[in-house]
Amino acid sequence: MTTTLRNSFIVIAAWLLSGSAQAEPGIVIESVTEQVRSPWGIDWLPSGEMLVTDKKGGLYRLTSERSLQAISGLPEIDVNGQGGLLDVAVHPDYAINGWLYLSYSSPAGEGRGSNTAIMRARLEGNALVDARVLYKASPNTGRGQHYGSRIVLDGKGHLYFSIGDRGNRDENPQSLSRDGGKIYRLTDDGAIPADNPFVERNQALPAIYSLGHRNPQGMAMHPATGAIWLHEHGPRGGDEINIVKPGANYGWPILSYGVNYSGTEFAEGHTREGYESPIHYWVPSIAPSGMAFVTSDRYPAWQGHLLVGSLKFGYIELCRLQGNQVVATEKLFEGIGRVRDIKQGPDGFIYVATENKGIVRLVPAEG
Repeated sequence: MTTTLRNSFIVIAAWLLSGSAQAEPGIVIESVTEQVRSPWGIDWLPSGEMLVTDKKGGLYRLTSERSLQAISGLPEIDVNGQGGLLDVAVHPDYAINGWLYLSYSSPAGEGRGSNTAIMRARLEGNALVDARVLYKASPNTGRGQHYGSRIVLDGKGHLYFSIGDRGNRDENPQSLSRDGGKIYRLTDDGAIPADNPFVERNQALPAIYSLGHRNPQGMAMHPATGAIWLHEHGPRGGDEINIVKPGANYGWPILSYGVNYSGTEFAEGHTREGYESPIHYWVPSIAPSGMAFVTSDRYPAWQGHLLVGSLKFGYIELCRLQGNQVVATEKLFEGIGRVRDIKQGPDGFIYVATENKGIVRLVPAEG
């Protein structure tokens, strides 16, 4: 047995003896860093170094030696409730243009409190430079929930991001003139694409790409089709997986498989003509966060399928796919912790950001 493999088994043995996680056959849970206690988003530079956001307001570079280096030059961030420094995304052409993107709860602009902002910047050493806010939702609100904030770059010059309904389901998600409860699309330099679905609609916010969402905290591009997939929190039940279509309405809060936290009903139904239905939903809610398509041949049993994190129950959900359908689900690594993000790294390993435990990676025992 190699030293690396022996050390990996020591890592997973410690987790199991502490009752922290249930092992999956042939998979080792390896700690990457425990120093970021509230990780929210992760991505990689071309060098292989990881960028990590801490919801409490820190951005870090994790070197190849696993040294954690703080990055300066962050904007003002309103850390409150579900708000803070949220997602990070590295441009697919970073080696050429040097751009990275952040989402965060910003107090700038109209009203008390904060709302979701998207910023672009470059790294110069361990400092952000050339920073520019590309989008700032308005107005601000003192409510501390549903910032959304996942970011996806499609490699074709488009930037997608989510903003939750900000706790105002009655006004925001179904209104094209209000921010919140939407998926947005910009060009990667912040302009409005000419073919956005509501560009010509009077009083509509032209960055909106789809509407009727509650709080999407997982978003990823399908590796074969290029479609943007997302999942979003329902209330008490009714978490959903949706495939984003331009101009589509996903029904929140008119349609839902969930009920109020008090147990009372609010939705008019589950489906309706003219509204998009989810391809999968959870009752009870698992509180999904983070999602990743598995393409790596390191995980032959998962290859071609989807991983989703559960904040509520502290496990990873394997969603087995046939085309655009979820045909089965399996719970993996029960007890791994409140999963905030899941990504497949450039080395082909799956990385999992967990609250209070930091970042781990899932390593097949043979590799």
